[in-house]
Amino acid sequence: MEAQRRRSSPWTAISAAAGVPLLLLLSATSIWSQTAAVAAGETTELQKHVAFFDSDHNGIISFSETYEGFRALGFGIISSTLSATFINGDLGLKTRPETATESLFSIYIENIHKGIHGSATGVYDSEGRFVQEKFDEIFTKHAKTVPDSLAPGEVDEMIRSNKQPEDYKGWLGASMEWSATFNLGVDKDGFLRKDTVRAVYNGSFFSNLASEKKVIYTRQKRPHARERQEGIEGECQQSTRLT
Repeated sequence: MEAQRRRSSPWTAISAAAGVPLLLLLSATSIWSQTAAVAAGETTELQKHVAFFDSDHNGIISFSETYEGFRALGFGIISSTLSATFINGDLGLKTRPETATESLFSIYIENIHKGIHGSATGVYDSEGRFVQEKFDEIFTKHAKTVPDSLAPGEVDEMIRSNKQPEDYKGWLGASMEWSATFNLGVDKDGFLRKDTVRAVYNGSFFSNLASEKKVIYTRQKRPHARERQEGIEGECQQSTRLT
């Protein structure tokens, strides 16, 4: 039943059609904000959230880095390409400094808070900092089936409750982000756990998932490599006998 609900959920369909955007990359809301600027040298939670995609650690996420990041998370060629196009095309201009020399499709992590959209949870404030009260509120308000866990319908409910009037772009972004988060983080019982969501917000989820995908890929390739080696050895032995 839970699996059936996940397949039919509208935000799952939206996410698939749009190519699945960068997980919660835009998540934050201008309604719940703090006016103080981020201290010099301080890394915000939102910056940590996107740092996985900055593979060369230069503070800039290029189109190719976003693409490769999605591939490392297990997405296909088409969805990774569409996601990089959507994300870098939107955030590249919003985060671009006046003195920038990189491509218009490059995202500048220092300005990632400028990509904030409405109709989100408010877990990131206007500067990209983590707001614990808002994070806890997600589960105290919406985790009704299992404590500290979200079922598909509860995620739908949360998205609807956060929607601001006439903010269709923000609502669409939130819908796609939570769809991707749920699809990647759902457990065997069909729930999205609080600790998983926390790891998404601080970015550790992405690196952990990419490592798991790499291990699985390596294990799958190993038998084939062994078979090829055995085949080569067999051909060599046969050739030796013939000579």
